[in-house]
Amino acid sequence: MSHKKLTLLKILNEDRNLFYTMNFTLLSIALFCALIAPTFSVFTQSTGVKGTLMCGDKPLANAKVKLYDDDTGPDLDDLLAEGTTDSLGQFLLQGHTSEVMTIDPKLNIYHDCDDGIKPCQRKVTFNIPKSFVSNGETPKQFFNIGQINMQIEFESESRDCVH
Repeated sequence: MSHKKLTLLKILNEDRNLFYTMNFTLLSIALFCALIAPTFSVFTQSTGVKGTLMCGDKPLANAKVKLYDDDTGPDLDDLLAEGTTDSLGQFLLQGHTSEVMTIDPKLNIYHDCDDGIKPCQRKVTFNIPKSFVSNGETPKQFFNIGQINMQIEFESESRDCVH
């Protein structure tokens, strides 16, 4: 055989080996994904919170309350529900979302209790225990945060103009 024919056969053989290697690699990746993906399934979770907000001895009416799933990293928090307190300062929120891991619910309260003429609103965040997270779209139980006097200056309190 001529040198050109041997070189051509060698190239064809290398191409065939590369083809088999690529097919094996793609098959391995597909098998890995098929076995691992179900362990990272996304499922719907829900939570709920209720309570009463006071400003001294008076109900804190029309305070904005928002229920979030607190996400870390570049992922923004998921808003689960929002509302305002009624004329008695009472609220009840419930919401759901789909996540891979157990959600981290938190309640944000925005208010002007004993705030004078300062710009924006006072913002207080309360973490809700994970034991109040349920599977499905409807919470099985609500976290009762109780009655809170919002005159208290909380250590983690901040101000928020856009909520």
